[in-house]
Amino acid sequence: MNRFGLAVVTAAMLALSSVAAVAQERVFRFATTGDILGLDPHMHNHGTTNAVKGVIYGALLHRKPDLSLHPDLAVSWETLDDVTWEFRLREGVVFHDGTPFTASDVVYSFRRTSQPGAEMSATVASIEDVIAIDDYTVHIITRGPDPILLLNLPLFFIVSEQFMEANDSFQVSAGAGATNFANLNANGTGPYRLVEWVQDNRLVMVPNEDWWGHADRTDNIDRAIFMPIGNDATRVAALLSGEIDMMYPVPLQDVPRLEQTPNVEVMQGPELRTIFLGFDQHRDELMDMPGSGVNPFKDLRVRQAFAHALDLNAIQRVVMRGASTPTGSMIAPGILGFDEDIHVPYEFNPERSRELLAEAGFPDGFPVTLDCPNDRYVNDEAICTAVVPMLRRIGIDVTLNAQTLSLHFNKIGPTENYNTSFFMLGWTPGSYDALNVLQNLITLDGPAQGTWNSGRYTHPRIEELHDIIAVTVDPEERMELLREAQQIHKDDVGHLPLHQQALAWGVRTDRVVEIIQRPFNDVDLRYVTLR
Repeated sequence: MNRFGLAVVTAAMLALSSVAAVAQERVFRFATTGDILGLDPHMHNHGTTNAVKGVIYGALLHRKPDLSLHPDLAVSWETLDDVTWEFRLREGVVFHDGTPFTASDVVYSFRRTSQPGAEMSATVASIEDVIAIDDYTVHIITRGPDPILLLNLPLFFIVSEQFMEANDSFQVSAGAGATNFANLNANGTGPYRLVEWVQDNRLVMVPNEDWWGHADRTDNIDRAIFMPIGNDATRVAALLSGEIDMMYPVPLQDVPRLEQTPNVEVMQGPELRTIFLGFDQHRDELMDMPGSGVNPFKDLRVRQAFAHALDLNAIQRVVMRGASTPTGSMIAPGILGFDEDIHVPYEFNPERSRELLAEAGFPDGFPVTLDCPNDRYVNDEAICTAVVPMLRRIGIDVTLNAQTLSLHFNKIGPTENYNTSFFMLGWTPGSYDALNVLQNLITLDGPAQGTWNSGRYTHPRIEELHDIIAVTVDPEERMELLREAQQIHKDDVGHLPLHQQALAWGVRTDRVVEIIQRPFNDVDLRYVTLR
């Protein structure tokens, strides 16, 4: 977590700024590489999207930038037995349309979030039922002892039953940019209200003066304008010209220049996201090899060949300019369940790659398309561009398909039935616990499992371990089980972890007094103060 302060300016400047403050509202303009995917709080498990949902909608608990949990719509909680939690709800809360918040909204939100197709269903997958005891008490019944229930609740967003039902919006709709009512409109209890969302142009929010915490808020924004700016040079130019007050990520090649620019601060720190590649291990025939009846990725030796072909140190040095940590793990340092031994990357050995391909019956390689976003992660397309010659060196005929994040996620995800053979994805576990990775990326066999397991990878022992870990309360035993699952996955080359990227934000210090950089690389407006 990084903070910075601004120096005191002259009396004359203070006078001028005071006059300007009377005439102008405090507007915070910020930008990142791509737009949100939608406003439906129970769809689109995507970092930028969740950050916007997180200030519009309330949840039972709120996660502060230091990852600690604090009351939001629940004021207290306790366990009544191994599977029953009692939550006392905050009284006097209203939704943005003035509708009172009650326990029935929590029950309704659980039903809506847990329906098939809801991407946020993983946050409530361990819950069997939610029961309203009275207007301000709910019981949450879990499927078994759940050591991380509270860690998931900050992303269990609460909607107004009355609002959703009045607009026939119980059902979720898949796909980035879906035009159903819930994806285009928002009515939460959070600290900010939606004013307008013009897709791929701007999203405008204003403070919710009826928010339960309004009297104690420390942010002083009158209006927040989020603007997706995909082009790196354009985004940097907007920061330098003062068109925007903050942007992320800073293109790595521009960090030194911005560090020398007056009134600009570059904030850097570790991120908890792992960037990785995945393979289609489900289809019997690779989509790039029609008529062959063969899917090479079902052979462990082929996956091992790909692992040994990638020079992660070169990617770190040349593409990432040192701002990444090569890894062999799907779990980043700082996530509960991280293991230092598994973190060690696969050995770079292209000669061994060629031997493995020959052993697998592909001495001349095979064709494959690499699906990659070009506006989601730091240097995402450049990383994929670097991977292409590394794989061609061992005989793989790679075609790069790089496109904007909404199209990319639709293609490789459930919207288009995982229409990919080889893909890039990045993941930060929303619970900050390794089980989230097993649940979303590495298993298939259970409720809300495998939503972003785009290659449909599965292993019977990992499926079994997932279910055991989910109800194991003893920390040491749980760590051993997590380690076993991760080791099996690594030995099986279920995915190809590349690195954990570093955070780099650019902030105009002549406009922003304080902003807190969260390790999940998004902006929470609660922690922004303007001049």
